[in-house]
Amino acid sequence: MVPAGNEPPTTPRGPPKKIKTYPPPPSVAATIPNKDAVRHVSDVQLNVLDPTGARRHLFSRTNREAAKVGDILLVRLKNGDPFAGVCINIRHRGVDTGILLRNQLTRVGVEMWFKIFSPNVEAVEVVQRRAKRARRARLYYMRKPEHDMGSVQGIVQQYQRQKLVRSDGSSGRDSRSDGKKNKKR
Repeated sequence: MVPAGNEPPTTPRGPPKKIKTYPPPPSVAATIPNKDAVRHVSDVQLNVLDPTGARRHLFSRTNREAAKVGDILLVRLKNGDPFAGVCINIRHRGVDTGILLRNQLTRVGVEMWFKIFSPNVEAVEVVQRRAKRARRARLYYMRKPEHDMGSVQGIVQQYQRQKLVRSDGSSGRDSRSDGKKNKKR
């Protein structure tokens, strides 16, 4: 049977069914301040990884006493030996902030990247500050032999001895009660 004119064909199904509609789920963006989801997630992660804010302060751009390129830094790891070296690069990337340290081990130049907010990094200490401000943001020229500082192991050992003396509270002199020096016999 062909419909006459513009009449819709009749169907044996009957009236159309109603489809259930649901309201949209509540937006997560409404709970985030300033509508910046990435910054909010980054701040939450930083608060978990650095609750005291010490590392954030040590690498802050606004802190005058912050670690800078050219400083000698000591990174203590939870598993493994500590690594000390000259900081030749700092990548400021929020939670992903990293430092590149260079040192010489057995006369071979070694460079290592460390993520400062990594749970594997126990502490980051400034062993020695650069005498003058570095005039570059990245000191890649220190890879060349004429600019290489060499091993910083002696400077780090001296720093650790001074730190040990300061923590003991002793003056580093002999502990004899009469104050006389020991003589070799």
